[in-house]
Amino acid sequence: MKPALFGKTLAELTDLAAGLGLPKFTGKQLADWLYCKDVDTIADMSNLSKNARELLEEHYCFGLHAPAKVQTSSDGTKKYLFETATENFIETAMIPFKERHTVCVSSQVGCKMGCLFCMTGKQGFQGQLSAGDIVNQIRSIPERHEVTNIVYMGMGEPFDNLDEVLKSIEILTAEWGFAMSPRRITVSSIGITPGLVRFLNESEAHLAISMHTPFHDERQQLMPVQIAYPLDEVIDVIRQWDFSGQRRVSFEYIVFHGLNDTARHVKELSRMLAGIRCRINLIRFHPVPGTPLRATDEVTLQWFKDELNNKGILTTIRASRGQDIYAACGLLSTKALADKATR
Repeated sequence: MKPALFGKTLAELTDLAAGLGLPKFTGKQLADWLYCKDVDTIADMSNLSKNARELLEEHYCFGLHAPAKVQTSSDGTKKYLFETATENFIETAMIPFKERHTVCVSSQVGCKMGCLFCMTGKQGFQGQLSAGDIVNQIRSIPERHEVTNIVYMGMGEPFDNLDEVLKSIEILTAEWGFAMSPRRITVSSIGITPGLVRFLNESEAHLAISMHTPFHDERQQLMPVQIAYPLDEVIDVIRQWDFSGQRRVSFEYIVFHGLNDTARHVKELSRMLAGIRCRINLIRFHPVPGTPLRATDEVTLQWFKDELNNKGILTTIRASRGQDIYAACGLLSTKALADKATR
């Protein structure tokens, strides 16, 4: 296959234009066609000479890929399924709420991290997504002009593919790209410390850390990454960063019945996060096959939220969306893989 133009930065586009013997300003023209205009073929790039378009067609493809399937929930949430070049699948969710339209993108095909509660992890790792693959999940859905927010909370661990994630954020936020504010973008990680440090230094997007319990032994059972990158070390890095301005840090906390929903957890969370300007997002657990975990009941969930707020930690409960369309991340792509295997 020819390499794709879509997903390249302005600097890369300028270099490839020079490599084809085209004027330097062709790079800016290409970026404008790729990211600012609604075209999907090189032939549509009308302000490029015929010779330039022929050269580009010979060596490159545009690089957009439409979703293979879409499911629509009764609450308006949509889940898009994209097939990758390796004939695997990734998921993208579009979540509308009043004037806000959030797109949840994947950063990898499958995942290496093996978290107990995650269906994507049960697929294993199948490959990295390029910056173009990531941004394509936004550009190639019908709601692309309505998107107000982007969250890297889909399949995969963003800090395990950080070069391409940072490149995709550059395309989304640069003036020559989609020109979105980085304050409209949140990247969620389980806490790979070297990646965390680099992300904080090289990006202005918001940060969300997948926590789920403040206790080492419990988190290790839920998330094997705790062995290599303990939560205490992740918190130490965050504590050294200034989140007093517009940039935000939040902690994602799936609440499991009888495991992480007690007064002991409230006390340790308040100790661990003392002095950090942050938010805790409590998440209802959507059961996935092959795990012993259960969702906590609504009474306990509300009590847990109130107790944390009483301790001075801003805590909210994330609304559950798309319950009728494989809400848990990884379920739709796992089903697609299973269906493909039986054909």
